[in-house]
Amino acid sequence: MDRTPSSMVANRKIDLIDTRPRFVETDAIRLNNLFRGSDTHEMLRSVIRDGLAGDLAVVSSFGAESAVLLHLIAEVDPSVPVLFLETGKHFAETVAYRDELIGFLGMTNLLIIEPDAEAIAKKDENGLRWSWDPDGCCEIRKVEPLAKALLHFDASLTGRKGFQSKTRSGLPRFEIDHSDAQGRLKINPLASWDKTALEAYFAEHGLPAHPLVAQGYPSIGCAPCTSKVADGEDPRSGRWKGWDKTECGIHSPTDGADGSGKPGDELPPGYEPVF
Repeated sequence: MDRTPSSMVANRKIDLIDTRPRFVETDAIRLNNLFRGSDTHEMLRSVIRDGLAGDLAVVSSFGAESAVLLHLIAEVDPSVPVLFLETGKHFAETVAYRDELIGFLGMTNLLIIEPDAEAIAKKDENGLRWSWDPDGCCEIRKVEPLAKALLHFDASLTGRKGFQSKTRSGLPRFEIDHSDAQGRLKINPLASWDKTALEAYFAEHGLPAHPLVAQGYPSIGCAPCTSKVADGEDPRSGRWKGWDKTECGIHSPTDGADGSGKPGDELPPGYEPVF
């Protein structure tokens, strides 16, 4: 028999599950405006140390320019989680560089994210899906594993830069990740950096370079889908050469929640680029 006083039942607070997104577009606008004119170091210190973005992780491919963002983050907090998508298709040089760079920077929380074994066995049994369906290959080896890993975080830091391709032009520092309904922040600390600034930072801090850069690979992804780039070409033109594809899927070239945006539409509503 329930002996709970009726007055206690009446006053008991009903437990509700908060299904609201972590962040919304106005938060991205506010943060872009808050850090308008501030340098990258100052912005990262505030975001990481003051917890403005909640629990966050950096997603790194350990590619040609990855050392810059990782060094900036390590100077603030070397324990920030670093998510690396182990697709099983990386250059051997990338895996070796990953381990070298993590040790060089003293970062302590490398998380290697692998695709679901059952999904690989079912959808890419012979490992050649990249050759006839690169979107599908990226989906099971990158997009799905990262989406699962990011469920534990409120925000992700990326190394995207506006100069890398037409689809990244006008990239803001803060945007909303529309890959699901979680409302995570996607933070692009290097959005306004150009090639000259990156090269100067590498030299100033003596950062080790990815060994494939000297061989003509300015943008490095999985080995089967990465080609050398000629002088003067778009740095990302060596990715998925011959395919109408510019992104692996973890970073959409548009910022529309419905996927209807056009290339270059990455700016959140109400945000004016100042970089």
